[in-house]
Amino acid sequence: MRLLIKKREIECLVRLFHRLVGGIGGRQGNTGLDCNTFRAILHSMFGMTDDMLMNRVFFAFDKDNDNYINVKEWVKGLSVFLRGTFEEKLKFCFEVYYLDGDGYISREEIFNILKDSLHQQSSEEETDEGIHELVDIAMKKMDYDKDGKISFADFEKAVREDRLLLEVFGPCLPEAKKCFDFEALAFRNILTSCF
Repeated sequence: MRLLIKKREIECLVRLFHRLVGGIGGRQGNTGLDCNTFRAILHSMFGMTDDMLMNRVFFAFDKDNDNYINVKEWVKGLSVFLRGTFEEKLKFCFEVYYLDGDGYISREEIFNILKDSLHQQSSEEETDEGIHELVDIAMKKMDYDKDGKISFADFEKAVREDRLLLEVFGPCLPEAKKCFDFEALAFRNILTSCF
């Protein structure tokens, strides 16, 4: 992945990362952001609220699967958030949505994502029935090879045909305004504060 963030901006993101990590209880030897801290950042800086999706975004950032986001993962993940190409965002969303690491989005995964994401006032039985119907619609629209699961090729084809499907199973990318607000905060004094 190529970074679309400038060198000075990377330096600002690195400094911000170290301030955030240093602010975690002042623990010695802490070299990364844990899931709870990262979720708080996603909520406060990017306006994300869905618990399951924030957890999945954490795991999409945490490439080495050590349950901490290190500075390299922080910069690469924010590069996708802030300036990622359509292809990078497509891969990121797919990675967030497949929950078990097998490279496919299954019916069960879609059901679980939607169940956790939808906050309806109806009974659980009615909610489950409605979610099953949404899963069926998603599978008809996105499972091109009809194998009962959505591969990356299926997902990519569906999203290229209808870009609104990029975050079909819930918002896992921040809104553009939140990205601009974050950039304004992180890069506000780029010439003085980051050097």
